[in-house]
Amino acid sequence: MADPHPVTPERDDATSEREDVTSEREDVAAFRAEVGLDHLIDVHTHFMPQRVLDKVWAYFDAAGPLTGRAWPITYRREEQERLDVLRGFGVRAFTAMLYPHKPGMARWLNDWAADFAARTPDCLHTATFYAEPCALDDVRRALDQGARVFKCHLQVGDFDPNDPLLDAVWAVLAERGIPVVTHCGSGPIPGRHTGPGPIGALLARHPALRLVVAHLGMPEYAEFLDLAERYEHVMLDTTMVFTPFVEADMPFPRAELPRLADLREKVLLGTDFPNIPYPYADALRALRDTGLGADWLRAVCHDNAARLFGL
Repeated sequence: MADPHPVTPERDDATSEREDVTSEREDVAAFRAEVGLDHLIDVHTHFMPQRVLDKVWAYFDAAGPLTGRAWPITYRREEQERLDVLRGFGVRAFTAMLYPHKPGMARWLNDWAADFAARTPDCLHTATFYAEPCALDDVRRALDQGARVFKCHLQVGDFDPNDPLLDAVWAVLAERGIPVVTHCGSGPIPGRHTGPGPIGALLARHPALRLVVAHLGMPEYAEFLDLAERYEHVMLDTTMVFTPFVEADMPFPRAELPRLADLREKVLLGTDFPNIPYPYADALRALRDTGLGADWLRAVCHDNAARLFGL
């Protein structure tokens, strides 16, 4: 006899997705239990206007010819679903990293981010800027709106951090002690202003700047470790580093692990959620597999960011 209620492919897909999310939550919970953490703080996650995010996803969809490998978006979901997933992993605070690629974008991105932070209490209010004449006004406006962290993407923005248009911006952010998560390393594709040279020159002029080097400075790891050792307020985030996806092309030199261990209080968890080509738990396992120990993992995955943001 035929089944009067046949299972449709849609129901199969929905059930599979729920099972995947449950399994991932269990994996992340197991990591937290192993390390001794009730929660995580992720300083490098992306939330932005959907039409902008769609373009970012399209870029990664087409990244194969540029990077030589496919880059599937693991968490390509609606905004509320992405929030539910992240919270389900026990992430108690996260950022909304967003960035302009041309003049005239930063202010309206910041206005969107202010609204997002207002309706998302566990989001660390994030803002951005671009090298343009209105940059200082944009940053002051974002600070007045309550921004607690900024994103600066030298690769996508294709501007020199030492552009005179930004001198006053860096000075204000340094004076206010506002962290700036900065993509300044040359991975995955070098830019005209990436690498330790430009950002090193910036820090020489603004040594009090709270700069957070994204991706541990991939692939110029050693040089960015130098900067973190040299400057009191320079930190690093772990975004994508040590995962098999990155290790295949830009491996972290194991000889530098002792230095990374010594910098325990200056390293922050970052993941690039939702734009990662593997499950969230894989990033955590990759950190665990460095062998740097539970104390280091607790500091990186929660305590350092909690101290930085007063959480």
